[in-house]
Amino acid sequence: MNYLVAVLADRIQAEAAYLALEKEGIDSTILGRGYKTADEFGLIDPNAQAKKQARLMSYWLVPFGFFAGSTFSLITGLDTFAWAGEIGNHIIGGLLGAASGAMGSVFVGGGVGLVVGSGDALPYRNRLDAGKYLVVVQGTETLSRQATRILRQFEPEYLQGYAA
Repeated sequence: MNYLVAVLADRIQAEAAYLALEKEGIDSTILGRGYKTADEFGLIDPNAQAKKQARLMSYWLVPFGFFAGSTFSLITGLDTFAWAGEIGNHIIGGLLGAASGAMGSVFVGGGVGLVVGSGDALPYRNRLDAGKYLVVVQGTETLSRQATRILRQFEPEYLQGYAA
């Protein structure tokens, strides 16, 4: 399945492009104010991807952090919290290590998910937020070439094709 995405400045241009495509027998979708939203169409939400990535990283970073904190406390023999006793110090060291693992999953996993997980969805979402309209064509490669020829007549701000 191929996708062709055109960013148009206003609603009138988007509707004209849609009608021109429809006249040639090409199905398309308009995204923007008054039409489908990015979520309805299925554009990835970068914040949701970041949360998912952070959660996945926490599954292994938190236990690893607990183990590393406990091991560090055991190896060094530090008596940081005298009131907790020897075993309590190792447990507190493990809990602090687990907390560090959780922070690492949020900062690293969330940051990576935000930057990498969004792909081109974030710029498209930003354009939709700025009041622009997207015309999306789904179909074969020949259909995408035909749609490209039609959409270029409307001088879109951005025209990009994708192969899925």
